[in-house]
Amino acid sequence: MPSADTAQESVPAASGESPPQKEVKRPQDLEIKDAPIIFNAVWQELVEEHGQENLIFPREIHWLNGAPGAGKGTHTRTLMEYRDLTERPIVVSELLNSPEARKRIDAGMLVGDKEVTSLVFHRLLEPRYQSGVVVDGFPRSKVQVECLKLLYRRLNELRAEYRDTLIGTRFRKPQFHIIVLFIDEEESVKRQLLRGVQAAEHNREVDASGMGELKEIRKTDLNDDAARRRYRTFKDVTYEALKSLREVFHYHYVNAYGTIREVRERVINELKYQSTLELEQKTFDILSHLPLASEIITHARQELVKRLDGYQQQESELFCEVVKLVAEKFMPIIERHSISGYAIVNSESDVFAHPLASAMLLDIFSERGYHATVDIQRDEIPYKIDPKTFKIETKLKRVVRVHVRYPGSEIRRG
Repeated sequence: MPSADTAQESVPAASGESPPQKEVKRPQDLEIKDAPIIFNAVWQELVEEHGQENLIFPREIHWLNGAPGAGKGTHTRTLMEYRDLTERPIVVSELLNSPEARKRIDAGMLVGDKEVTSLVFHRLLEPRYQSGVVVDGFPRSKVQVECLKLLYRRLNELRAEYRDTLIGTRFRKPQFHIIVLFIDEEESVKRQLLRGVQAAEHNREVDASGMGELKEIRKTDLNDDAARRRYRTFKDVTYEALKSLREVFHYHYVNAYGTIREVRERVINELKYQSTLELEQKTFDILSHLPLASEIITHARQELVKRLDGYQQQESELFCEVVKLVAEKFMPIIERHSISGYAIVNSESDVFAHPLASAMLLDIFSERGYHATVDIQRDEIPYKIDPKTFKIETKLKRVVRVHVRYPGSEIRRG
């Protein structure tokens, strides 16, 4: 039997010879699976075609995804009515009309990430979508999900770059809404096959009467195995990839079981909830200059090394004193708490009179794999009484309290 990746095709044979077999490869995706490379290539295409100052994406984009048969087409209208969107949605499956793309779709496979991303981003730049749009069927893979995150970041960067210029009003804060309709495999297969039966019946009536338009029938809607493969592609690829969007966007999975009215109410309730989480434009602008946590941690290790080397070169004596204090006073206490992985150490050392000592302490612990925080407490402590006036004299006591966390160790019991 032919393998999953090749099919056998017979060709005419010479007289007296067995007919040779020719391998015909099915469509394969040979593109690079690296989201930044793909995104940057697509973005460069947009810049060259339109110019950076003209990359005006829609004010709000509803990224709609879901299991096959979950009702994306039906509830696209729900989204449009609720958000007053007038332009018809961007349906990714309609953008993929190349012969190679059709072969992959009919086989239940996904089309190349760069091709899909480029088609979607180019379409989003059409002026008719500037007020908002629903995108049906993107992102569907891990690479596409990462490209969506990169798009959101790049749009925020453009807004920050042009905010105080004459064209600043073109670049509004991007509003991405993630909607995922979910049903299980059995329900999905049942709905896909029912859709195929209904479409076939409709087309027979159109052929008989000559009235109406023929509906496209997906091959996966005619075969149980194909329908299951399509669902599992969604579950194993799309559904898993979409989970990472929790890190960036407010979004919800919508239970797509029940009547159209029931699911419609759930979709609207989710959108109401999301709208309460969107910052006002001015609020966003005030906060946008603060770096994201993801941006800070990208080069955190390099910055830590740079600081430690700086301590050693510029404040060598103080740095050695802090290291010595950690080794002699802190580590014995930390080692006694190695089972719990959490220790609190108090110190009244004069080393901490230097304002840089606490920062050194934190960086030293970070470099060795500990998570430390410092709390400096200053208290006035009575130390003598004036015998003539009976006035209590105090002195300032500085206590540095350090909380140290690290992986604990479990005790094995026989």
